[in-house]
Amino acid sequence: MASSHEERRITLEDVAREANVSTASVSRVVNNKGYVSEEVRNRVMAALVRTGYVINRQARGLASGKSQVIGLVVPELETSYFGEIIRGIDEELVAVGYDLMLYTTHHRKQRESAHVATLTAGLADGLLLVLPQDPGAYLESFRRRRFPYVLIDHGGIDETGPSVGATNLQGALDGTDYLIQLGHRRIGFITGKMHMGCAVDRLAGYRQALEAAGIPYDPELVLEGDFHQPLGYQQACRLLSLSHRPTAIFASNDAMGFGVMEAVRDSGLRIGHDISILGFDNVPAASMVHPPLTTVRQPLTEMGRAATRMLLQRIAAPDTPVERIDLPTELVVRESCRMIAGP
Repeated sequence: MASSHEERRITLEDVAREANVSTASVSRVVNNKGYVSEEVRNRVMAALVRTGYVINRQARGLASGKSQVIGLVVPELETSYFGEIIRGIDEELVAVGYDLMLYTTHHRKQRESAHVATLTAGLADGLLLVLPQDPGAYLESFRRRRFPYVLIDHGGIDETGPSVGATNLQGALDGTDYLIQLGHRRIGFITGKMHMGCAVDRLAGYRQALEAAGIPYDPELVLEGDFHQPLGYQQACRLLSLSHRPTAIFASNDAMGFGVMEAVRDSGLRIGHDISILGFDNVPAASMVHPPLTTVRQPLTEMGRAATRMLLQRIAAPDTPVERIDLPTELVVRESCRMIAGP
């Protein structure tokens, strides 16, 4: 017998009485199945909160064969890059009544494998992985089990699986070419983490643009970063301390670009006048800093949306042919770069 202080479990009937609607209407709202008016939906949602009703996802999954949950594994949440991708994912899932379960790995391979194992053990209907570090540990298992997944910003990690990325090489080539057209010949470049495909592609684009313009590649001007602002600052300070310093610095993402801007200011130089600065991603803050940062737009929100649509299609029809999409990048010219005279 339950103890006297144990609370009775709230049922759909309780919620229906609280909202003054039918139990069927509450069920449709809870399970996001069938039509209910916006007014009824709002009343039911308010009643769910007031009564403290808890959706039993395990029971719902047993009844439907689906958990109505999508798993998302990301390395971190420290930069706007991930926030913009997640925004696109969330917008697509809300429209179809799916929930999102987010795990962060903090760049640890063991945590990545553990989170993937948790999510794929009946907790989620499918999995989105952003910049995975150790997919070889589980992708083959996904294929054997026909478990739906999509990689985001894959960087060539999985050449046969479904993925959504961006034209990183072309974006870096376009950005470097823009600096060359402004008259810059000594262009510093701060890479991302070089175990990541997007970092490799962006460095390749930089080198290809130099080669096409007949500018020798100078390894002294290329330093490895980690896609975070502090190391962007440190590496920019190193470039600025060279006896023949660069006239422009291309950072492999906006976060490091912000670090470069800080370093230029601290060195007493003027952004745009003395040193041109170029970023990559076009996160919202890029247009708000002073001066606004010229950058290469990576369609992050669109990448999240496209990957989610692809995953939902694979959940509904596991035999859907594999798609690999690379969305186009675009140079966004602002005020942090200027033309220089002479070589």
